[in-house]
Amino acid sequence: MNPRAQGGQLDIHDFNGQVALRQCQLMDEFRSVITMGAEAMRFLDTDGQVVGEIPDDGELTNPEVLRGELRRILVESLPEGTVRWGHKVASVEAANGAHRVNFADGESVGADVLVGADGAWSRVRAYLGGAVPEYTGTLWAETFLHDVEVRHPAAAAIVGRGAMLAMQPGKGIFGHREANEVIHSYVVMKKPLSWSDTLDLTNRERALRTIADQLGDGWAPQLIELITAGDTAPVIRPIWGLPLGHTWDRVSGVMLVGDAAHLTPPDGDGANWALFDGAELGTLIAENPGDIDAAFDAFAERMLPRSAESSEEGYQSFERTFGYNAPANLRNMMEGIKTYGREYHQ
Repeated sequence: MNPRAQGGQLDIHDFNGQVALRQCQLMDEFRSVITMGAEAMRFLDTDGQVVGEIPDDGELTNPEVLRGELRRILVESLPEGTVRWGHKVASVEAANGAHRVNFADGESVGADVLVGADGAWSRVRAYLGGAVPEYTGTLWAETFLHDVEVRHPAAAAIVGRGAMLAMQPGKGIFGHREANEVIHSYVVMKKPLSWSDTLDLTNRERALRTIADQLGDGWAPQLIELITAGDTAPVIRPIWGLPLGHTWDRVSGVMLVGDAAHLTPPDGDGANWALFDGAELGTLIAENPGDIDAAFDAFAERMLPRSAESSEEGYQSFERTFGYNAPANLRNMMEGIKTYGREYHQ
């Protein structure tokens, strides 16, 4: 059940992700894994001065949870044996009027009905002739700081109880407080994809210092500490997205959901719409038990326009937050919040 490390926390929205969890009757379990207070967000200048701050209002409209904990409650709600671990999909092909899923270990399985929920590099999308993700030009380098109140008090203070962003054009630092006194830190960099190949990851401290050096001069020491004091070796995460307006061939008995259908740069909506997709599709299948394609058609009519709009907003939000005009955008956003109230959510 824990075959690989998970990424950062997820903010689960009340208008999509929580709707799905409520349909699955998992709200009690969900509330038990919320990182309370983590909806707060602050924006800093490179000298560590606060530009603006959004407090956690306690309404739980976008509460933060660890990915691993969310996955755990979802998996534990299923009958034993529903999830078969260790079966990485290698390819999908047509087979005698149905669909054959081939796994990396050499096994395969045939299916009349196939739902591709297999993420960014979906083999089911490839089977349908769909688009391939494109590199957005942005790398995230991540590390973790543990026991921060005792071991890293300056970093703990500058991040606060929620999320913190300090941006310059095309680069910056993103810190996020997680459960158990952990800070998940990232350096955001506009770099060629090949840049990560030049980084020597065999020496953790040297690699973290090299990453921090990409930010240039003028950053407050407590901000730089979020990277250089990392307790874990850095992980480089290129940011990918599907092209806007992409489509795929409709094939009887096959449908895509989540990132397989609408991968965008991270803006807080990917996991939420994946949850919502799954719940909506499941409901439509239950309502059309004798006609799976009718259920898939009804789902596509709802999902495709929704995902197109969300994808466009996701690209715009990502560029506003992490792009070349990021500092001005953050200041403008904070002015809007001061004027019109809390209308922004990540």
